[in-house]
Amino acid sequence: MLASLASGISKFQNFSSGEDCASTLRCMEALGARVRRADDGTLEIEGNGSRLQSSASVLDCNNSGSTMRMLAGILAGQEFPSELAGDESLSRRPMARVVEPLSRMGARLEASEGGKPPLRISGGRLTAIDYAMPVASAQVKSAILFAALFAKGTTTVQEPLRTRDHGELALRAFGAEVQRSKNRISIAGGQPLSPITASIPGDISSAAFFMCAAAIFPGSNLVFDDLLLNPTRAVLLDVLSGLGARISVINLQDHHGELVGTVKVEHGKLRSAKISGAQSAALIDELPVLAAIAPFTEGGIEVRDARELRVKESDRIATIAKGLRAMGAMVEEFEDGFRVPGGQQLHGAVVDSAGDHRIAMALSIAALKAKGETRIRGAEAVAVSFPQFFEILDGMADR
Repeated sequence: MLASLASGISKFQNFSSGEDCASTLRCMEALGARVRRADDGTLEIEGNGSRLQSSASVLDCNNSGSTMRMLAGILAGQEFPSELAGDESLSRRPMARVVEPLSRMGARLEASEGGKPPLRISGGRLTAIDYAMPVASAQVKSAILFAALFAKGTTTVQEPLRTRDHGELALRAFGAEVQRSKNRISIAGGQPLSPITASIPGDISSAAFFMCAAAIFPGSNLVFDDLLLNPTRAVLLDVLSGLGARISVINLQDHHGELVGTVKVEHGKLRSAKISGAQSAALIDELPVLAAIAPFTEGGIEVRDARELRVKESDRIATIAKGLRAMGAMVEEFEDGFRVPGGQQLHGAVVDSAGDHRIAMALSIAALKAKGETRIRGAEAVAVSFPQFFEILDGMADR
């Protein structure tokens, strides 16, 4: 998205093969960015500066909530109308939380009943705001910061809890000045962006499934090279280490403001964990797979303050609980989380991912340790973020 707003050609190696990222690329192409893949696999994106062109059709975000929310921020500053739509799953997800601040900045946004997609946006001249976010959301924060590029004055966002900071780090990488003081982030409008060349590190939220698998199988020893280790994303390593897995981190380097390194995960005797508050927010994508390994710990895992799981691609609290129960697990479900006792033996079963990529992958990890065969309905959903997941998992199981 930011490369499309820069003046010149940005080049990226190791770009994700997931459908969510492909949806973003298609949207940016429709808005005038020129996208090419070089013979060596490098992705090149040529932008014409901060102004995009009107799309002749509805911008299809498919399953990607991050595409819709962050792109809404950019389109709020464009002087033409746009419409963002998505698939059935995305059409159930809440967008009011991004509509409200962008409207306060001066854009006109219309959502469907209940604040759901599609989103119709009439952008233009924006005014800076000082906005206290009622709910911690990195996507909404990034949408406001992206819109702030087109606003008169300095926009400030205050988070109730520290969330992922990829948006602000990326803005800095492209040449914008972004200030942070504790949980307040400020950016002045009118800043131009310059193209960059970067290699995209491995996604720790995708690696999480294999890390958790290694933690529950004696003799496991997995090494992850060139992995993103941003402190707002690497909380999983602290949790797994606290549970009892053996974690080693080496070769830390700074890549455009993001920490990247090598992580080794070895099996350990897993104890128990209680996850809440800021830790739940930082682990929001990893909580389903932690639920999946909880039966194989000694004392189980309890998660609270994770109500955001209810409004992801599925109701992830209900969906992971249903899947684990089908496999014989005891699961206590709360409005804002769950508790899965330890010391349980699971059995194979037919389970349903509800078309949610992270649920499909999490249930796959639980199935590895269950007795008998497990069949996962909707397993093709893994293509949203990790098309090679089952191929890699199969390769590891053969070793």
